[in-house]
Amino acid sequence: MTLDAVAFQALNGLAAASSLFFVGAGLSLIFGVTRIVNMAHGSLYMVGLYLAYSIATAIGSGWGYWAGVVVAAVLVAALGALIEIALLRRIYHVPELFQLLATFALVLVLNDAALWLWGPEDLLGPRAPGLRDAVDVLGRRFPAYDLFMIAMGPIALLVLHLALTRTRFGRLVRAATQDREMVGALGVNQALLFTAVFTAGSLLSGLGGALQLAREPANLAMDLTVISDAFVVVVVGGMGSIPGAYLSAVISAEVKALCIGVGVVHLGSLDVNFSKLTLVAEFIVMAAVLILRPHGLLGSAIVAPRIVGGSEPPLRPASRLFKTGAAVLLVGLVSVAAAYAYSPYTLVLGTDVLIAVIFAASLHFIMGPGGMHSFGHAAYFGLGTYGAALLVKFLQIPMLAALIAAPAVAGLGALVFGWFAVRLSGIYLAMLTLAFAQIVWSIVFQWQDFTGGSNGVLGIWPSPPFDAQWRFYLLTLALAAVVVAALRTMVFSPLGYAMRAGRDSPLRAEAIGIDVKRIHWTAFAMAGAAAGLAGGLFAFAKGSISPETINVGRSIDAIVMVLLGGLESLSGPIAGAAIFATLQDTVMRQTEYWRALLGAIILVLVLVFPGGIVGSLARAIARCGAARGKSP
Repeated sequence: MTLDAVAFQALNGLAAASSLFFVGAGLSLIFGVTRIVNMAHGSLYMVGLYLAYSIATAIGSGWGYWAGVVVAAVLVAALGALIEIALLRRIYHVPELFQLLATFALVLVLNDAALWLWGPEDLLGPRAPGLRDAVDVLGRRFPAYDLFMIAMGPIALLVLHLALTRTRFGRLVRAATQDREMVGALGVNQALLFTAVFTAGSLLSGLGGALQLAREPANLAMDLTVISDAFVVVVVGGMGSIPGAYLSAVISAEVKALCIGVGVVHLGSLDVNFSKLTLVAEFIVMAAVLILRPHGLLGSAIVAPRIVGGSEPPLRPASRLFKTGAAVLLVGLVSVAAAYAYSPYTLVLGTDVLIAVIFAASLHFIMGPGGMHSFGHAAYFGLGTYGAALLVKFLQIPMLAALIAAPAVAGLGALVFGWFAVRLSGIYLAMLTLAFAQIVWSIVFQWQDFTGGSNGVLGIWPSPPFDAQWRFYLLTLALAAVVVAALRTMVFSPLGYAMRAGRDSPLRAEAIGIDVKRIHWTAFAMAGAAAGLAGGLFAFAKGSISPETINVGRSIDAIVMVLLGGLESLSGPIAGAAIFATLQDTVMRQTEYWRALLGAIILVLVLVFPGGIVGSLARAIARCGAARGKSP
């Protein structure tokens, strides 16, 4: 590859970097001040592009394009202000992860709103007037609009720098990024500041989407794609750092562009196709940066807010009443197998719920007692799924042997990834786990000869005696009961107490001789193994698998299950998984716009049960008991 070709691809990378910077800068502003991990930020980008398309095509004249860009950005800013005032302002007092759950619900609602307004087809807008041609650069034709986008990134960076350093609003934003409680103590109207910052971040995201009108079509899948890229930009640059976001955007975009430019490299008898790395290049960069610089390139340690909701009550072993209720529930679940002749689908749904329970319980084990927030738990679910399926496909091993191998494969993966992950904390740990999950997904997706690529693995069905649906259901129920009981037992073992000590006060835990990292690493591997068992059961329950089992959506589903039930309760993931899996199945069959309905239900649950369903009910029962004890 010539030097000119490399330079040409570098220009393409700079154009893409500007687009990433707009959405990343907005997300960084919002997180820096409000501490909200705004999952809906990619949806605002998507809405900005759709609105720009509608306005530009409605006006029709050449300058309608620019009107569409400007008006779309303003409308998205107004939508952001409405979201902050109507929803987020009501839940600032709850733990941050429940705020994330609320913004994920918004993703579902906004996606179906876009489907209803614009339909399922991709929509390609008009070209920008005055920038429709290409210019000669390094002997090649380069789009004039991409040159415009290259210039827009530094201009936006300069404007934001001046706004943050030369205005009172900017000083308040920087102060709130460092210590928002102190800003409030000094008399600043925090509600107004939060609304202004969320509006500004939404404006940047909407503008970034609108400016893409001439470069890519609007489509319904871009919300999660964009938010993943935005997280990479923000985390690699450093949370809350605008210059870091621009530097990170340039690095991420340039790495992808150069992978395309390099193409296939011949190393003796080995051919390495670098273009395949474009699916995961930015996540490899993020993993490398976080391992070497835990707070990003230009970031600093995040100051935790002093008030993050109520204190967590201590965990207590199950009471006799609880154990009796659990036994009755188990007997009831066993009796469901008898319904197979009358309602076969009941067992299908029941099996899916039990697999979800194992998956959610495994994630809760590290998120609740361990305090390790993983955005990539689907990696271990997928390793278990593919581990079991590929062993059956290539070695023809029995199903039970494959189910034993599934947690072993996933546990080994968690052991490797966890060694790096447990050295971080908070959002940085979460994003490193996401990076590892995307790397696993990329390998599975592109290793066609071994994993089947996008086609996946077919014909993985249960072998006798579990080929009957009711027997496989009972096997799944038995394994779910064993996993849940084992994880609960571990929470009250010395390992569990050490996990919680390392979560609540790592310095004190280290001072009394607890090796916090080793304890958390052990827990991480155990959780990965449990998730792998869920993945192995999933492979046999469905009969075929695909890379979708490892994508970011499955990790998000696991987080939603845990948070719906509640982090503070060991029963939370069980209830959350059962409710979410049942709602998802039921709502999907009721309407085409099931995402919006499911999102609305989640929003209601977050507002009514801000600590999760089980957690909030347990607190309410405890308050009632305390009130009775005080009454004469």
